[in-house]
Amino acid sequence: MATSCKLALALALVAAGVTAALANEDVKCAMCEEWNQPQQPFQIVANTYYVGPRGLSAVLITGDQGHILLDGALPQSAPLIIGNIKTLGFRIEDVKLIVNSHAHDDHAGGIARLQRASGATVAASAAGAQALRAGLVGPDDPQYKANGPDRFPRVAQVTEVADGAILRVGPLAIQAHMTPGHTPGGTTWTWQSCEPKRCLDVVYADSLNPISQDGFRFSGSATMPERVRSFRASIDKVAALRCDVLISVHPGFSDLLEKHAARSAAANPFIDPGACRAYAANAGQRLNRRLASEASQ
Repeated sequence: MATSCKLALALALVAAGVTAALANEDVKCAMCEEWNQPQQPFQIVANTYYVGPRGLSAVLITGDQGHILLDGALPQSAPLIIGNIKTLGFRIEDVKLIVNSHAHDDHAGGIARLQRASGATVAASAAGAQALRAGLVGPDDPQYKANGPDRFPRVAQVTEVADGAILRVGPLAIQAHMTPGHTPGGTTWTWQSCEPKRCLDVVYADSLNPISQDGFRFSGSATMPERVRSFRASIDKVAALRCDVLISVHPGFSDLLEKHAARSAAANPFIDPGACRAYAANAGQRLNRRLASEASQ
């Protein structure tokens, strides 16, 4: 066999091996295929862009000295996110910081691949960082499965951030707000995106949805502490944030795709100073219904 043919065969085998290895990292779930449908990227405001698949948010903040990426969706979402970044005219290699809302496989699963592609620093809350390094949530997470935790690709190096911490990439600055409840390490992120005549306060709100595996009680039990006070504090924190633009970790929670479809040259529906308060109010109602259900059991 000619040397060139042998080389081509070797490269094909390597590529096949890489593809197979990546496929083994993919997460399977009832909603995964629907969540991971392709979505054309779009501008939200100024230098803030939606780059995730149709059902899972990933957000790019761009800057002259590097970009910030929020969340990585599923492992199999990483190629879509990289492609969306390229479609906008940017490069994954220029992403210098990746931050996480919470370390479930549908928001953190793609971070390992995205970190490898970009070389970016990854940052999360202390509890989130622990889950990212392990590639699975711990037993203190409401969605922990005692009979077999969901796993996702691990991120070896994760910078831990505290409540109120500000992370910078050149002139870009993003602030962490601890909002535990949906997960112990839940984090909401805020920043400013500036247009020629104004700067807008943008909030990437973590999930405030009180869902869990069967048997978990947010109100507490003999084997688990109550989470109600910290959950309500997180809801109140999101309601009080300076918030011109709300982006939720699932686009459906804040009608992102509908707002994108309704956007025109005359109006940008993403700009809604009451959106965070409405999001928090809805979360409070969900929590009240959940607690009422727990009390009736």
